[in-house]
Amino acid sequence: MTAELRDKIIDVCNAKIAQKGEQVGVSFYAFFANKNDNPELLMEAATWWIQTHQLDHFEKAVKIKALAK
Repeated sequence: MTAELRDKIIDVCNAKIAQKGEQVGVSFYAFFANKNDNPELLMEAATWWIQTHQLDHFEKAVKIKALAK
């Protein structure tokens, strides 16, 4: 995982947890805008999420943050 993706995942998870609490769920789409402006990073996130960790569509943000670290 690139440092760019790791930092983005941790930042988004921190924001979601602060906003909605530790039970909030996220999908890998949470790390991107509604437009596909960075397809390489999106594919990296999808590969990390789906192939590497075989995660469900929604997972707890605290779990994703821990995996990213």
